[in-house]
Amino acid sequence: MNAPVTIDTDAMSKGPTPADLTITVRDERFNRGTTPRRWWAGEPFGTAWHNALSATFPRGEAFFVEAVKAHREGADPQLAEEIRAFVKQEINHTREHIAFNRLAEDHGYDIKAIDLRVKELLDLTKGRPAIANLAVTMALEHYTAMMAAEFLANPEHFRDADPEVRDMWRWHAAEEIEHKGVAFDTWNHATRDWTDGKRWRVRSLVMLTVTARFFKNRWADSLELLAQDGITGWKARWGLFKYLTVTPGVVRRIFPAWLAYFKPGFHPWDHDDRELIKVYEGDFEAALMPAE
Repeated sequence: MNAPVTIDTDAMSKGPTPADLTITVRDERFNRGTTPRRWWAGEPFGTAWHNALSATFPRGEAFFVEAVKAHREGADPQLAEEIRAFVKQEINHTREHIAFNRLAEDHGYDIKAIDLRVKELLDLTKGRPAIANLAVTMALEHYTAMMAAEFLANPEHFRDADPEVRDMWRWHAAEEIEHKGVAFDTWNHATRDWTDGKRWRVRSLVMLTVTARFFKNRWADSLELLAQDGITGWKARWGLFKYLTVTPGVVRRIFPAWLAYFKPGFHPWDHDDRELIKVYEGDFEAALMPAE
């Protein structure tokens, strides 16, 4: 069941969040059957990269939810509604990536090892200021929004992928675009007593730290999965590098959007890319299996 939540931003002063923004909670289910081992066009590098990403999502998105919810007190009604819709979407994403990760494990990939490392990293965040967790969430939500826009704008990413896996990633991408401003708007609410300069410095430094850790960890995770597929050494490193930076080159293609994050006064909705959601919804067939 799809539940649209229209956010009326007339009374808000959070930034250029579209006045007619609609966040739709699409309760879809995927990957309850089988998929090919190398579901990304029969090719190992795209399969490894996306499997590594998916392995981080269940714990990572639970972290995002808690980081945003920790700062909802005092939010105006519209932001509070945004947060509620964000939480519902992220809960659904977690459920579907758990199902997808289970299929990867069925094919012999050790996804649990990545999940354990994510748990260990998240355990280190316990006890630190809640605002720090929100800053990390805001940066990582920018990553998910950048990749989501690229995945929907460039069909090459999933053109030859297993159809049901492709639908899951496109569904996830559409909702990441819809709620891409929620963590940022929550940050603005939580830091409303800060100067603009302090906000910019903190979010910029956090993004640099998050970027270094994100690529270090996802690179290592992907190489580990490739090793489980029998691909090691220079062949694994070159193949993964080529996938990320040449064809289809998601890292190269999102670089301008990443750079925009450091602009003073930046807001995720500086670029309104909701047309990509319409493309997704026009193509998507909601013939999905019932909940288990």
